[in-house]
Amino acid sequence: MKPDHVTLLVSSLDRSMPYYEQLLPLIGFYKQNNQVWSDGAGFYCQFLQANADARPYERYGAGMNHLGFRASSPEQVHEVRTAMQAAGFPVPEIQQLSGATALFLQDPDGIRFEVTYYPPGIPVID
Repeated sequence: MKPDHVTLLVSSLDRSMPYYEQLLPLIGFYKQNNQVWSDGAGFYCQFLQANADARPYERYGAGMNHLGFRASSPEQVHEVRTAMQAAGFPVPEIQQLSGATALFLQDPDGIRFEVTYYPPGIPVID
């Protein structure tokens, strides 16, 4: 089996979808319909409205910590950062982690995304 989809619940579709409409094409996804995006290889990201009384995302709480995407080059990591910043979203500095080039983004609810280039010989997960 392989991963099929991820469903993210956001506090406001109106506030969050502009963020995802900027980020997802940069990391290889296209819009399939209103809140469903595909990588074209059978993996989907779906976005739904969270219940108003639900707890917000907590970085170190139980649940997903972050969703990582592998870039094809260090330049691609820089391109994602530049495009997100140009679109007006806050972006942190790119980090060098044990030889990998990494960018850690947060959506409007604080859900984290990692875009990282791993050079040959650098393990994806230690």
